[in-house]
Amino acid sequence: LASGVTTVRGAGDPLFADIAVRDAIDAGKYQGPRLVAPGTGVTVPGGHGAGLFAQVANTPDEAAEQVRDLYARGADVIKLFVTGGVFDATEVGEPGVLRMPIDVAAAACKAAHEVGLPVMAHVESTEGVKAALEAGVDTIEHGAPMTPEILELYRGAAGTQLEGRAPSVTCTISPALPFVLLDPEKTHSTDTQKKNGDIVCSGIIESARAALEAGIKVGLGTDSSCPFVTQYDMWREVAYFAKYVGVSNAFALHTATQVNAELLGLGGETGTIECGKAADILVTRKNPLDDLCALREPTHVMCRGDLVRKLKVKRIPEVDAELDAIMAMPAEALAEELARDGVA
Repeated sequence: LASGVTTVRGAGDPLFADIAVRDAIDAGKYQGPRLVAPGTGVTVPGGHGAGLFAQVANTPDEAAEQVRDLYARGADVIKLFVTGGVFDATEVGEPGVLRMPIDVAAAACKAAHEVGLPVMAHVESTEGVKAALEAGVDTIEHGAPMTPEILELYRGAAGTQLEGRAPSVTCTISPALPFVLLDPEKTHSTDTQKKNGDIVCSGIIESARAALEAGIKVGLGTDSSCPFVTQYDMWREVAYFAKYVGVSNAFALHTATQVNAELLGLGGETGTIECGKAADILVTRKNPLDDLCALREPTHVMCRGDLVRKLKVKRIPEVDAELDAIMAMPAEALAEELARDGVA
């Protein structure tokens, strides 16, 4: 909140602390951002997040039952882990290997949609995106290179998403970029993880570009708590989006505010400054339309009409220094590093 983020969507909490904190903030016990909370995520045996931030569903019926339990606990959204990730891939070239069978994902989506909950899913491969969209996932987190068939699925061809909305993709460059541009010793990654990180980073950017060209909604997120991703650096994701996806500063700000709010189902409450909406306002000394780095240190933050007072960002200087070095690199440095590692 102190860094200017007035709405946070979680992505899987093993102890349901996100729901508890949301309720405490809403009750006025603490000042904080509005929280869109999934509780714990849903995965499969050997799947991404198993035993960490997701419960394991062995069958479609178990997945549906877990979703119904999450709804009963007060979840605002359901999080699935459809593919693997960089850290649990065992071979170069398969960072997003499909883990969740489509019938399990479909059962979870159906159960969620029956009670009006949207479904978000960790997906880092083209195969995974296709399976997730066919199953009914509403927002693809991260993304991967697209095919014509996938573009049609994003346009709602499967007809499996929550009624009244088309699926979207959430661009998350923040967790992937350090794998490409920092020394593996700094990211504590193996050669396999480094190369798979390259693949994921390239896929996320390619996915966002293709989606925008096709008129598909793209949101922004940070994947906070991943290595080199902090709770105060949403501004970096906005800047990365402009720098690497190739949009204007104005469009990047529009995406981080109005588009994100709409994708969270909060477009009638926040995302723009207008009569009748919550007063969620970030004030900067310089104009972010000229330089998005102006978002780094807001002078004032207002959330739901309340001015944020006595809150201070707890920074990690060592991480800031590495990320500042990345920010200073020309956009071409990413393409050069990916080419060096054999990633188009």
